[in-house]
Amino acid sequence: MQQSTTKILASIKHGGLVLVGLELIALAINFFYAPIDVAAGGATGIAILLNATLGLNRGLTVLVINLLMIGLAWFFLDRHVVKNIIFGSFMLPVLLDITPSFQVVDDSLLAVIIGGAVFACGVAMLFRLESSAGGTTVPPLIIKKYFKINPAYSLLAIDLIITCFNLVVAGTNAFFLAAFSLVITSFVMRRIESGLDLKQQVSIISQHHIGAIKNQLLAENQSVTIFDIRGGYQQGDNELLMVIVDSQNYGHLLKLIKQIDPNAFIITTNVTESHGGTMRFREI
Repeated sequence: MQQSTTKILASIKHGGLVLVGLELIALAINFFYAPIDVAAGGATGIAILLNATLGLNRGLTVLVINLLMIGLAWFFLDRHVVKNIIFGSFMLPVLLDITPSFQVVDDSLLAVIIGGAVFACGVAMLFRLESSAGGTTVPPLIIKKYFKINPAYSLLAIDLIITCFNLVVAGTNAFFLAAFSLVITSFVMRRIESGLDLKQQVSIISQHHIGAIKNQLLAENQSVTIFDIRGGYQQGDNELLMVIVDSQNYGHLLKLIKQIDPNAFIITTNVTESHGGTMRFREI
Protein backbone atom coordinates (compact mmCIF):
# COMPACT_ATOMS: atom_id res chain seq x y z
CA MET A 1 0.00 0.00 0.00
CA GLN A 2 2.79 2.41 0.95
CA GLN A 3 4.72 1.52 -2.19
CA SER A 4 1.63 2.17 -4.32
CA THR A 5 1.09 5.57 -2.64
CA THR A 6 4.74 6.50 -3.20
CA LYS A 7 4.45 5.57 -6.87
CA ILE A 8 1.29 7.68 -7.28
CA LEU A 9 2.94 10.66 -5.59
CA ALA A 10 6.01 10.28 -7.82
CA SER A 11 3.76 10.24 -10.92
CA ILE A 12 1.94 13.36 -9.73
CA LYS A 13 5.24 15.11 -9.10
CA HIS A 14 6.55 14.09 -12.52
CA GLY A 15 3.37 15.30 -14.24
CA GLY A 16 3.51 18.59 -12.35
CA LEU A 17 7.11 19.21 -13.39
CA VAL A 18 6.25 18.38 -17.02
CA LEU A 19 3.44 20.96 -16.86
CA VAL A 20 5.91 23.55 -15.54
CA GLY A 21 8.24 22.86 -18.48
CA LEU A 22 5.36 23.12 -20.97
CA GLU A 23 4.13 26.35 -19.39
CA LEU A 24 7.61 27.87 -19.76
CA ILE A 25 7.41 27.11 -23.48
CA ALA A 26 3.92 28.66 -23.63
CA LEU A 27 5.16 31.78 -21.83
CA ALA A 28 8.09 32.13 -24.24
CA ILE A 29 5.71 31.95 -27.22
CA ASN A 30 2.87 34.13 -25.91
CA PHE A 31 4.97 36.79 -24.16
CA PHE A 32 8.02 37.13 -26.39
CA TYR A 33 7.83 35.46 -29.83
CA ALA A 34 4.21 35.78 -30.97
CA PRO A 35 3.75 39.50 -30.13
CA ILE A 36 6.61 40.40 -32.50
CA ASP A 37 5.72 37.69 -35.10
CA VAL A 38 9.08 35.91 -34.82
CA ALA A 39 9.04 32.15 -35.50
CA ALA A 40 12.14 30.38 -34.19
CA GLY A 41 11.40 26.89 -35.48
CA GLY A 42 9.25 24.06 -34.19
CA ALA A 43 5.49 23.54 -34.29
CA THR A 44 5.07 26.73 -32.28
CA GLY A 45 7.01 28.61 -34.97
CA ILE A 46 4.67 27.31 -37.67
CA ALA A 47 1.73 28.36 -35.48
CA ILE A 48 3.13 31.89 -35.14
CA LEU A 49 3.58 32.18 -38.91
CA LEU A 50 0.05 30.93 -39.68
CA ASN A 51 -1.41 33.20 -37.01
CA ALA A 52 0.38 36.21 -38.49
CA THR A 53 -0.66 35.46 -42.10
CA LEU A 54 -4.06 33.73 -41.80
CA GLY A 55 -5.15 34.55 -38.27
CA LEU A 56 -5.30 30.87 -37.26
CA ASN A 57 -5.40 30.07 -33.55
CA ARG A 58 -1.89 29.17 -32.36
CA GLY A 59 -3.00 26.52 -29.89
CA LEU A 60 -5.21 24.81 -32.47
CA THR A 61 -2.42 24.84 -35.06
CA VAL A 62 0.03 23.26 -32.62
CA LEU A 63 -2.58 20.62 -31.71
CA VAL A 64 -3.12 19.65 -35.36
CA ILE A 65 0.63 19.42 -35.98
CA ASN A 66 1.15 17.41 -32.80
CA LEU A 67 -1.63 14.97 -33.75
CA LEU A 68 0.04 14.40 -37.12
CA MET A 69 3.38 13.84 -35.38
CA ILE A 70 1.82 11.36 -32.92
CA GLY A 71 0.50 9.46 -35.94
CA LEU A 72 3.96 9.38 -37.50
CA ALA A 73 5.50 8.26 -34.22
CA TRP A 74 2.88 5.51 -33.86
CA PHE A 75 3.76 4.03 -37.26
CA PHE A 76 7.52 4.56 -37.32
CA LEU A 77 8.77 4.67 -33.72
CA ASP A 78 8.62 2.49 -30.64
CA ARG A 79 5.61 2.71 -28.35
CA HIS A 80 7.58 4.16 -25.44
CA VAL A 81 8.45 7.16 -27.63
CA VAL A 82 4.75 7.74 -28.31
CA LYS A 83 4.08 7.49 -24.58
CA ASN A 84 6.74 10.11 -23.84
CA ILE A 85 5.34 12.68 -26.29
CA ILE A 86 1.60 12.18 -26.03
CA PHE A 87 1.00 14.11 -22.78
CA GLY A 88 3.04 17.12 -23.87
CA SER A 89 1.53 17.06 -27.35
CA PHE A 90 -1.96 17.59 -25.94
CA MET A 91 -1.13 19.85 -23.00
CA LEU A 92 1.04 22.40 -24.82
CA PRO A 93 -1.82 23.58 -27.12
CA VAL A 94 -4.08 23.88 -24.06
CA LEU A 95 -1.50 25.96 -22.22
CA LEU A 96 -0.94 28.15 -25.28
CA ASP A 97 -4.67 28.83 -25.34
CA ILE A 98 -5.18 29.58 -21.65
CA THR A 99 -1.96 31.56 -21.13
CA PRO A 100 -2.46 35.29 -21.82
CA SER A 101 -0.61 36.65 -24.83
CA PHE A 102 0.80 40.16 -24.80
CA GLN A 103 4.08 41.96 -25.43
CA VAL A 104 6.18 42.09 -22.26
CA VAL A 105 9.13 44.10 -23.59
CA ASP A 106 9.20 46.71 -26.36
CA ASP A 107 12.67 45.91 -27.68
CA SER A 108 12.55 43.00 -30.14
CA LEU A 109 16.15 41.93 -29.54
CA LEU A 110 15.59 41.79 -25.79
CA ALA A 111 12.39 39.84 -26.43
CA VAL A 112 14.12 37.07 -28.38
CA ILE A 113 16.98 36.89 -25.84
CA ILE A 114 14.59 36.44 -22.91
CA GLY A 115 12.20 34.30 -24.94
CA GLY A 116 15.02 32.05 -26.13
CA ALA A 117 16.25 31.56 -22.57
CA VAL A 118 12.77 30.81 -21.20
CA PHE A 119 12.02 28.46 -24.10
CA ALA A 120 15.32 26.64 -23.55
CA CYS A 121 14.58 26.21 -19.84
CA GLY A 122 11.24 24.61 -20.68
CA VAL A 123 12.61 22.24 -23.32
CA ALA A 124 15.64 21.26 -21.19
CA MET A 125 13.30 20.55 -18.28
CA LEU A 126 11.23 18.22 -20.47
CA PHE A 127 14.37 16.44 -21.67
CA ARG A 128 15.47 15.91 -18.07
CA LEU A 129 12.08 14.38 -17.33
CA GLU A 130 12.29 12.17 -20.47
CA SER A 131 9.25 13.92 -21.86
CA SER A 132 8.59 16.08 -24.92
CA ALA A 133 6.18 18.61 -26.37
CA GLY A 134 6.01 16.54 -29.57
CA GLY A 135 5.83 18.56 -32.76
CA THR A 136 8.90 18.76 -34.97
CA THR A 137 11.00 16.72 -32.51
CA VAL A 138 9.40 13.57 -33.99
CA PRO A 139 10.77 13.62 -37.60
CA PRO A 140 14.41 13.75 -36.39
CA LEU A 141 13.80 10.61 -34.32
CA ILE A 142 12.40 8.83 -37.39
CA ILE A 143 15.35 10.01 -39.51
CA LYS A 144 17.75 8.76 -36.85
CA LYS A 145 16.08 5.34 -36.73
CA TYR A 146 16.14 4.72 -40.47
CA PHE A 147 19.08 6.80 -41.73
CA LYS A 148 21.35 6.97 -38.63
CA ILE A 149 21.56 10.78 -38.80
CA ASN A 150 22.10 12.64 -35.54
CA PRO A 151 18.69 14.11 -34.55
CA ALA A 152 20.35 17.35 -33.43
CA TYR A 153 21.37 18.05 -37.05
CA SER A 154 18.00 17.18 -38.60
CA LEU A 155 16.12 19.16 -35.94
CA LEU A 156 18.36 22.16 -36.62
CA ALA A 157 17.69 21.81 -40.36
CA ILE A 158 13.91 21.75 -39.75
CA ASP A 159 14.11 24.78 -37.45
CA LEU A 160 16.19 26.67 -40.00
CA ILE A 161 13.65 25.95 -42.76
CA ILE A 162 10.82 27.24 -40.55
CA THR A 163 12.96 30.24 -39.58
CA CYS A 164 13.48 31.12 -43.26
CA PHE A 165 9.72 31.65 -43.66
CA ASN A 166 10.13 34.73 -41.46
CA LEU A 167 11.57 36.40 -44.57
CA VAL A 168 8.22 36.01 -46.35
CA VAL A 169 5.95 36.76 -43.41
CA ALA A 170 7.69 39.50 -41.41
CA GLY A 171 10.84 40.46 -43.32
CA THR A 172 14.59 40.32 -42.87
CA ASN A 173 14.58 41.74 -39.35
CA ALA A 174 12.33 38.94 -38.06
CA PHE A 175 14.49 36.33 -39.84
CA PHE A 176 17.69 37.46 -38.12
CA LEU A 177 15.94 37.77 -34.78
CA ALA A 178 14.66 34.20 -35.14
CA ALA A 179 18.09 32.91 -36.15
CA PHE A 180 19.68 34.68 -33.18
CA SER A 181 17.02 33.18 -30.92
CA LEU A 182 18.01 29.68 -32.07
CA VAL A 183 21.58 30.42 -30.97
CA ILE A 184 20.39 31.68 -27.56
CA THR A 185 18.15 28.65 -27.07
CA SER A 186 20.90 26.21 -28.06
CA PHE A 187 23.43 27.85 -25.72
CA VAL A 188 21.12 27.96 -22.71
CA MET A 189 19.93 24.38 -23.27
CA ARG A 190 23.50 23.12 -23.42
CA ARG A 191 24.35 24.90 -20.18
CA ILE A 192 21.29 23.51 -18.41
CA GLU A 193 21.70 19.97 -19.76
CA SER A 194 25.37 19.81 -18.79
CA GLY A 195 24.67 21.18 -15.32
CA LEU A 196 24.79 24.56 -13.64
CA ASP A 197 26.57 23.38 -10.49
CA LEU A 198 30.09 23.44 -11.95
CA LYS A 199 32.91 21.77 -10.06
CA GLN A 200 36.61 21.28 -10.68
CA GLN A 201 38.38 17.95 -10.89
CA VAL A 202 41.96 18.50 -9.78
CA SER A 203 44.75 15.96 -10.40
CA ILE A 204 47.93 16.48 -8.36
CA ILE A 205 51.41 14.99 -8.81
CA SER A 206 54.35 15.88 -6.57
CA GLN A 207 57.79 14.35 -6.80
CA HIS A 208 58.73 14.66 -3.13
CA HIS A 209 55.72 15.96 -1.18
CA ILE A 210 52.77 13.84 -2.29
CA GLY A 211 52.41 12.31 1.19
CA ALA A 212 52.29 15.71 2.86
CA ILE A 213 49.73 17.00 0.36
CA LYS A 214 47.59 13.90 0.87
CA ASN A 215 47.71 14.26 4.66
CA GLN A 216 46.81 17.94 4.48
CA LEU A 217 43.83 17.24 2.21
CA LEU A 218 42.57 14.56 4.59
CA ALA A 219 43.10 16.93 7.52
CA GLU A 220 40.91 19.44 5.64
CA ASN A 221 38.19 16.74 5.46
CA GLN A 222 38.58 16.55 1.68
CA SER A 223 37.71 13.32 -0.13
CA VAL A 224 40.71 12.06 -2.09
CA THR A 225 41.09 9.36 -4.73
CA ILE A 226 44.60 7.92 -5.07
CA PHE A 227 46.03 6.37 -8.26
CA ASP A 228 49.30 4.47 -8.54
CA ILE A 229 51.18 5.83 -11.54
CA ARG A 230 54.55 5.44 -13.27
CA GLY A 231 56.26 8.43 -14.85
CA GLY A 232 57.13 8.14 -18.53
CA TYR A 233 60.26 10.29 -18.29
CA GLN A 234 61.71 9.39 -14.90
CA GLN A 235 60.28 5.84 -14.90
CA GLY A 236 59.61 6.11 -11.17
CA ASP A 237 56.57 4.95 -9.24
CA ASN A 238 54.44 7.68 -7.75
CA GLU A 239 50.90 8.54 -6.68
CA LEU A 240 48.37 10.82 -8.33
CA LEU A 241 45.75 12.47 -6.13
CA MET A 242 42.37 13.34 -7.59
CA VAL A 243 39.94 15.62 -5.77
CA ILE A 244 36.70 17.31 -6.80
CA VAL A 245 35.90 20.71 -5.31
CA ASP A 246 33.25 23.37 -5.69
CA SER A 247 34.28 26.51 -7.53
CA GLN A 248 34.37 28.57 -4.33
CA ASN A 249 36.90 26.18 -2.76
CA TYR A 250 39.14 25.84 -5.81
CA GLY A 251 41.39 28.80 -4.95
CA HIS A 252 41.81 27.54 -1.38
CA LEU A 253 42.83 24.11 -2.67
CA LEU A 254 45.50 25.55 -4.99
CA LYS A 255 46.88 27.71 -2.18
CA LEU A 256 47.05 24.68 0.12
CA ILE A 257 48.97 22.63 -2.46
CA LYS A 258 51.38 25.42 -3.40
CA GLN A 259 52.26 26.04 0.26
CA ILE A 260 53.48 22.45 0.52
CA ASP A 261 55.04 22.08 -2.93
CA PRO A 262 55.30 25.14 -5.23
CA ASN A 263 56.43 22.84 -8.05
CA ALA A 264 53.54 20.38 -7.81
CA PHE A 265 52.08 19.39 -11.19
CA ILE A 266 48.36 20.23 -11.18
CA ILE A 267 45.78 19.53 -13.89
CA THR A 268 42.30 21.02 -13.56
CA THR A 269 39.24 20.09 -15.62
CA ASN A 270 35.67 21.32 -15.33
CA VAL A 271 33.08 18.81 -14.10
CA THR A 272 29.54 19.69 -15.11
CA GLU A 273 27.89 17.07 -12.91
CA SER A 274 28.81 14.46 -10.32
CA HIS A 275 26.54 11.82 -8.82
CA GLY A 276 26.99 9.69 -5.73
CA GLY A 277 30.09 9.45 -3.59
CA THR A 278 31.18 12.19 -1.19
CA MET A 279 32.83 15.54 -1.77
CA ARG A 280 33.87 17.32 1.40
CA PHE A 281 35.87 20.42 2.15
CA ARG A 282 36.20 22.44 5.32
CA GLU A 283 34.18 25.65 5.04
CA ILE A 284 36.37 28.71 4.45
